[in-house]
Amino acid sequence: MRNHRENLLFSLLLFSPLLALSSVPPHSCDPSNPTTKTYTFCKTTLPIAKRVDDLISRMTLEEKISQLGDDSPAIPRLGIPVFKWWTEALHGMAYGGTGSIHWSFSAIFKATSFPQVIVTGASFNPHLWYKIAQAISTEARGIFNNGQLDGLTLWGPNVNLYRDPRWGRGHETPGEDPLHLSKYATMYVRGLQGDSYEGGQAKALKTSACCKHFTAYDLEKWGTASRFTFDAVVTAQDMEDTFQPPFKSCVQDGHASCLMCPFNRINGVAFCGDHNFLTKLAKEQWGLDGYIASDCDAIGVMVGMYARTPENATALALKAGMDVDCGTHLQKHSASALGKKMITEEDIDRALRNQFAVRMRLGLFDGNPLEHKDYGSIGKDQVCAKEHQELALQAALEGIVLLKNTRNILPLSKTKVSSLAVIGPNANNASILLGNYQGPPCVSITPLDALRNYTSDIKYVDGCSNAACSSAVGIKQAEEAARSMDHVVLFMGLSLDQEREDFDRSDLLLPGSQQELITSVAKVAKNPVILVLLCGGPVDVSFAKTNPKIGAILWAGYPGQAGGHAIAQVLFGEYNPGGKLPVTWYPQDYTKQVPMTNMNMRADNATKYPGRTYRFYQGKTVFPFGYGLSYSNYSYEFNSKAKKTLKLVGLKAAHPTSHYEITEAKSKECQKLNFNVTVRVTNHGTVEGRTPVLLFLRWPNASNGRPRKQLIDFTSVHLKAKETTPVEFAVSPCEHLSRVTEEGKRVIDTGSHFLMAGENEIEVTVAERGKNEL
Repeated sequence: MRNHRENLLFSLLLFSPLLALSSVPPHSCDPSNPTTKTYTFCKTTLPIAKRVDDLISRMTLEEKISQLGDDSPAIPRLGIPVFKWWTEALHGMAYGGTGSIHWSFSAIFKATSFPQVIVTGASFNPHLWYKIAQAISTEARGIFNNGQLDGLTLWGPNVNLYRDPRWGRGHETPGEDPLHLSKYATMYVRGLQGDSYEGGQAKALKTSACCKHFTAYDLEKWGTASRFTFDAVVTAQDMEDTFQPPFKSCVQDGHASCLMCPFNRINGVAFCGDHNFLTKLAKEQWGLDGYIASDCDAIGVMVGMYARTPENATALALKAGMDVDCGTHLQKHSASALGKKMITEEDIDRALRNQFAVRMRLGLFDGNPLEHKDYGSIGKDQVCAKEHQELALQAALEGIVLLKNTRNILPLSKTKVSSLAVIGPNANNASILLGNYQGPPCVSITPLDALRNYTSDIKYVDGCSNAACSSAVGIKQAEEAARSMDHVVLFMGLSLDQEREDFDRSDLLLPGSQQELITSVAKVAKNPVILVLLCGGPVDVSFAKTNPKIGAILWAGYPGQAGGHAIAQVLFGEYNPGGKLPVTWYPQDYTKQVPMTNMNMRADNATKYPGRTYRFYQGKTVFPFGYGLSYSNYSYEFNSKAKKTLKLVGLKAAHPTSHYEITEAKSKECQKLNFNVTVRVTNHGTVEGRTPVLLFLRWPNASNGRPRKQLIDFTSVHLKAKETTPVEFAVSPCEHLSRVTEEGKRVIDTGSHFLMAGENEIEVTVAERGKNEL
């Protein structure tokens, strides 16, 4: 079943002439062009900075201003083609953006649709994240080389922290933990860009990654609050230890070539006009080697809210360090701002230097891209390649989380299940598996059709016409189906009608009559029913968790093009689930206690504010962060229980010596303190499986704003039945044992710290400074 957007695309292609595709993708510096081949900016042996300066020196002011938007027109006299910056690739090449793909039935009209990000986040498998991004960048190059893409700047990943469970775009992110997001950011960027750094020097880009939305952006439309006008009031402590780490990792570890600034204000300042963040922090302190893009029309929405006139907004953005306007504001108003002496031509040149440096690193000023030594041979045959589709299935399997399995009702037996009732509005809808920021998938199969491979006697009843489930008229028919079949699988949850961009949820309950449908069917079924939840954000299913007639709960998120097959394989035991929840699942009461507009992470007992995420939340959960069952039983034990004592010689001690302050200048001293810990992981079950191994830190208490506990590292391992394997973690005390003060400074406390894996822990003691220590 095609969704509305796909139907529109189909109609356009069916009744319009097919796009005329060039045999050579757009590029500059064609050796056969006598006009441009002698230009300095075309000489590939020269440093990119020198080439860029030469190019800009040849441009007129009008040509310069024309390049400031995301849709940059051609400059024919210099041999420069159109370039479109805005291409979406959140979890596969997607619809949307001025640089979106020219989908065509005569050439490439589909691409691999991987699971939505929250699902791959649940795998806690960094290598998987890298492979997914690598596959997406390969498909992007294949589409570009086939002449169906006008740019190679991919605006992803989204690494905003999933702060509030109602956030409509939370499923676009890996989860709620800053370390988890930081690793995802690093691996995804490296996969997209082709490991674009070597020895600290920039290399050619396979594609350009853009980490968004920098920073503290996590509200769409809630009550009277809108992302376009919202002022996020964030403490220095929360900014340093919660919101900023993923973006810092994007730049310093992933070497991302782009950051995107959001619509909202931070502490009263429009972020796309904040010089302290865009230039001083991102470019100068972190070392961003690339460009900063605005979210679409983020410059325009400043007018009236933060800037008096369009020219004021133009000056704020350019002076702050913004380089590419997603929109037309800068193209329309830069000349006027220049005339009023609000900006200088050098402000424009600075933005263009960052832009064209990225385009040159992409090889678009090196002649024919099809002759690129690394990426020119990537063709359309690598789009929807078999290995990419197999990877999409693997990603869906690794991200599925088993939340309940009473009396081991799962897995179902392929030989003993003679009949199956499949009930629910999400069972027979392939498009719902894809989530948002999606493209046309290589294959499309519903969970219902996938289950037909396991038993021929299936009775399907939707129960509701869609996930909103506004009417309960289908319950009677669903009950009849449940009574007549041996087993029942219910496919319920949410859809993009409940959680999406520019729309936040108001509660955490299943929509409409879904709960009534589930409990009614469970009551009459012969055996305990199986509930499969297709949703990005958490839902309060406490009723299902405690109902003995609901034997199993499986969360599959939005699992992508292979999601139907993945769910069926887990249900029938062909795959042993091992995913862990990357977000806390809160009870419905949480929405009454916490307004979305309160950005504070830490609990406040004085106001009965319960805090946010597993690190600071003090209330009850439906399911906690990191929770997930398996068809196996795993144990995690440290090789040594011995206490480790550290002496932080050379660090600046506070008075009294309750903690040591950590600065960038002390990095060498910090590295000398690094040590390794080994966790022995054992699969005690009778089937093989993959399990994430999570290493946490906890302090003796949560005073001074310390988290209750903090994830400091993780990996994912595959074990055969009864197999044991050692997993070694490198611990950097100044990074992993530290906390952030109210002033935003990072310190490490003296005294006890506890490393935790599963139910086991070991103590690490940080000694106070002795008299003979510096």
